[in-house]
Amino acid sequence: MSKILNSLSDDEYVLVRKTKKSQMAKLDEGHLIDLHSRIRRARNKYVKLYRREGAAKVEAKGARGSGKSANKRNAARAEVFEDALSRVSRRLAKVAAHSAEQLKEQRLARARTDAPSFSDVDSVNGKVDSAGRTRVDETRQSPGRKKYEAATIAAGARRQAAKDNK
Repeated sequence: MSKILNSLSDDEYVLVRKTKKSQMAKLDEGHLIDLHSRIRRARNKYVKLYRREGAAKVEAKGARGSGKSANKRNAARAEVFEDALSRVSRRLAKVAAHSAEQLKEQRLARARTDAPSFSDVDSVNGKVDSAGRTRVDETRQSPGRKKYEAATIAAGARRQAAKDNK
């Protein structure tokens, strides 16, 4: 493994080093997403190289097995980035779950403060002091809704006309 790490370019080596636990602990969700996409691109690069060069060597060597053995370095590099990608994916999943939990708690806290208090229900004898919010049906303005309502009214008028003619 260290042999392959030493064969990486400086940028690629630094990229793999950023996937250590101690390095990823400092990153927030946005930076982890960025790191995840950079690692994925590097992995895809070496997977493509492995497949293309392997396919080209099959014709030259005459067999798939011998073509594969001549292309081990790209496969090993792809494996290094695959491991790094899995580390980043696991960390990103944990951070995203934590972030989602925090957002849920914030949303619930906000809903609790906006909700009416039902502790005074007995003191008002079941009567509501305020009229509450007026609800407006926004769907009534759509053309489809207007057509549906017009068709319903027309059908009712036809039914009534049929009854009246009997």
